[in-house]
Amino acid sequence: MSPPRSATAAARPRVLLVEDADAIRIPVEAALTGAGYETLALPDGERFEEHLAGFRPDLVLLDVMLPGRDGLALLQVTRSGTDAGVILVTARDAVPDRLTGFGAGADDYVGKPFALAELLARVSALLRRLGRVPSVVQVGNVVIDAGAGTALRGNVPLDLTATELRLLGYLAAQRGRTVSKVQILTSVWGYDDYDPNLVEVHVSALRRKLEAHGDRILHTVRGLGYVLRG
Repeated sequence: MSPPRSATAAARPRVLLVEDADAIRIPVEAALTGAGYETLALPDGERFEEHLAGFRPDLVLLDVMLPGRDGLALLQVTRSGTDAGVILVTARDAVPDRLTGFGAGADDYVGKPFALAELLARVSALLRRLGRVPSVVQVGNVVIDAGAGTALRGNVPLDLTATELRLLGYLAAQRGRTVSKVQILTSVWGYDDYDPNLVEVHVSALRRKLEAHGDRILHTVRGLGYVLRG
């Protein structure tokens, strides 16, 4: 079995995605990458062991109904050779199907169709539970505790809505990197075809609350997006 990878062992958690449907695999891969994960996406289980050993994922997302070896078979391979977390993704989400998945060693189970925001939240929650990402992130004098659902600036609690807290957590995870409105929509709201004014409204509200207790750290990069610097 590969040695465990701690949150400090890699700059970004690694997620291995196995999904045969392009319409699902491509947007999920984009959402995971946009959320800051190092992502490897495969259309089937061919050479799965090779990728598992070489990529050394922290978490594996497995479609159950795959061509060739199905997700349950790949789950057994994952469990026998790594300590990675496993989330099964499938349209077969009846209670007996979920029980079969959990009985085989899955950590979580997501039914199709699903919202990208929910999938990202489950990935984040499982990675935190496994100790692969810190629950507390600090940027300058801003401290975000995703586990507790709180944010402080200079030890002063920030009165943030749940969406603003998710937005701040996402920007903090991407600190120093410019992220576009589409990346924010995909990672925070779970879609990429909605009015981008939604992002502007929430960024403006978050910026006001941050600047009530200090200098500007959330910047607009004209024509590109936003960046959090501390």
